[in-house]
Amino acid sequence: MQSEKNPFTNLLNKMIVTKEGKRLGFVKDITFETKSGELINLVVKDPTPYTKNLNLERTEGSELLIPYSAIIAIGDFVIVSEEDLI
Repeated sequence: MQSEKNPFTNLLNKMIVTKEGKRLGFVKDITFETKSGELINLVVKDPTPYTKNLNLERTEGSELLIPYSAIIAIGDFVIVSEEDLI
């Protein structure tokens, strides 16, 4: 079976939600390790008040970051595990 590949642009502007259904914001950008290509974080656009209260890492410009390891699934939404955010 061949793994499905999606271009980076398919992730942009997708809503990020927890598996419990809490909205966190939208995908603005992705950070990655340049040498290996490993995906590191999603940069959050329009974070909700709930997201702002989470103890998430931030960029130098104070944008919130969600670790790529917290992603459970990508479809119409990007679904993340809230346990992996805390």
